[in-house]
Amino acid sequence: MGGCLPPTPPEDISSKRKGAIEAKALAEGFAAFGVCRPDATPETAERLAQFVAEGRHGDMGWMEERMHWRGSAAALWPEARSVIMLAEPYTPAHNPLEVLGQPDKGAISVYAQNRDYHDIVKKRLKRVGRWMVEEYGCEIKVFVDTAPVMEKPLAAAAGLGWQGKHSNLLSRELGNWFFLGAIFTTLELPVDEPGRENCGSCRACLDVCPTDAFPAPFQVDARRCISYLTIEHKGPVDDALRGKLGNHIYGCDDCLAACPWNKFAAEAQELRYAARVDLIAPDLAELAQLDDTEFRTKFSGSPIKRIGWGRFMRNVLYAIGNSGQNELARFARNHIASEDEAVADAARWALQRLNAASSN
Repeated sequence: MGGCLPPTPPEDISSKRKGAIEAKALAEGFAAFGVCRPDATPETAERLAQFVAEGRHGDMGWMEERMHWRGSAAALWPEARSVIMLAEPYTPAHNPLEVLGQPDKGAISVYAQNRDYHDIVKKRLKRVGRWMVEEYGCEIKVFVDTAPVMEKPLAAAAGLGWQGKHSNLLSRELGNWFFLGAIFTTLELPVDEPGRENCGSCRACLDVCPTDAFPAPFQVDARRCISYLTIEHKGPVDDALRGKLGNHIYGCDDCLAACPWNKFAAEAQELRYAARVDLIAPDLAELAQLDDTEFRTKFSGSPIKRIGWGRFMRNVLYAIGNSGQNELARFARNHIASEDEAVADAARWALQRLNAASSN
């Protein structure tokens, strides 16, 4: 009996499991891995409640309706004992700010310039999750952006980085061009040290915003955010903000692209995130001629398809109005009689804007 080894302490077992899960996740293509407890971000519930109370969520009613779950990961799935947070880079190979100087082109957010990341990341998470179930007999749930999960605070709690002044997650190793995925599990795993804020006195992300969407550092008002206005917001955009949209037609990367930490950004390994050539700086004239069927065909497999032809065309027409290019007026004129009132309104506004610019 004297030669028998002592039983492995439970903490050693869980540490080995965590190491094995991390190795599996990295092998599947994720670039960063961290663990926190489901109750690691108690402050988020109060912050979310304040955000909604001030109306900063705009018309994203789903945020208010599911606030109880969104404010507490522990409430979403009480059986969960650990939250695994994973990061996957989609760093662009081009400067996304260059298109802003080309008024006859449309600016599309980098993440939407190819395949829908939800599908890619979720399949990768499921492969890791299935392996965990087979290996350890645990239960898991995976989440990618569409469930009431506060990914960014959880990722910061799991040590992947910190939420910058633009409210997005930042990392010393990855910059801020990365997607987040979560695996909730019934396994007890050792947690990581939370990320520490390293923005210092920098205001690059705040100062670059065309619509002043940041009331203060680390706060955002969705009602003024170009990403919200071009993607989530239905109907006409407020007159006071249309001119500030510039040529953004889907999302906005200005605050992300301005961040100095991107000099350390990790290169994207997933080829399906590489920008399609026709979406880096698409011609507004060509986009304005798409009908609903052509729109669906062009953006098949892209997150852009989800907003529908009407909202997309509304954005294109605002960009035409901001272009100062009189030769684009005829494309706006084609939509004046649109059955979609937001599109017709945007067409009228674009023509008025172009006429005013040409008379000055």
